[in-house]
Amino acid sequence: RERRNSLQRRLVRAFASRLTPSPRVSFVINESQVAENLERIRTRIDHAGGDSDRVRVVAVTKLFGSDAVHAAVAAGLSDVAENYAQEARAKNEEVLESDLPQLQWHFVGQLQRNKVKMLTSFIDLWQSVDSIALADEIAKRAPGGRILVQVDLAEEPGRGGCVWGEVEPLVTHARNAGLGVSGLMGVAPIGAPEDARSSFRRLAKTAADLGLAEVSMGMTADLEVAVQEGATMLRIGSALFGDRPPR
Repeated sequence: RERRNSLQRRLVRAFASRLTPSPRVSFVINESQVAENLERIRTRIDHAGGDSDRVRVVAVTKLFGSDAVHAAVAAGLSDVAENYAQEARAKNEEVLESDLPQLQWHFVGQLQRNKVKMLTSFIDLWQSVDSIALADEIAKRAPGGRILVQVDLAEEPGRGGCVWGEVEPLVTHARNAGLGVSGLMGVAPIGAPEDARSSFRRLAKTAADLGLAEVSMGMTADLEVAVQEGATMLRIGSALFGDRPPR
């Protein structure tokens, strides 16, 4: 019995150590540093030929704590994005208990239909709508909701987005379902930033051809190319907050 109890105690300690972050690793967000990082991002936008007053920076706080949201707001941002439904809901509940001004919450990750209902009370822009089924679920749960249609720029397995031939039919269907289609969204293929130029250009042209104002493309590494090709919205995480914590 003593040997068994000793083994149980060792197992508990081992399991607990896996759940406890290493004290040598810190993911505390420094608000002044985030503000400085935002100024650097705006300088990059201007140097790329864009207008940092018109290109919207959306702070992607995925895997960071709610302090990242506070830091983004303190720096002057009002658009915050999440990738995971449970994390988005938990973070929104934390923010509601604070004195932060009203935010614009974006959902930018791949979304299962059964997760839509947990987000409808606070998501302002659904950026990753890539199927008729998902559009219908959002229309059912959040009538009149604002969306972006996500296009598959990478053409790689496991990446979200509809194929080019489905873009116009999906935009039309979503509008007929009562949703406000604000624009298109795309994630660049893996590779050098310049490799994304042609797909970014096509995304912006397709949005213009469909009469859509918003083009959400470009992240930390490729924001210059995105701005040069017509991005109106950049999804920025690490350039604002530093290295992202592990999931």
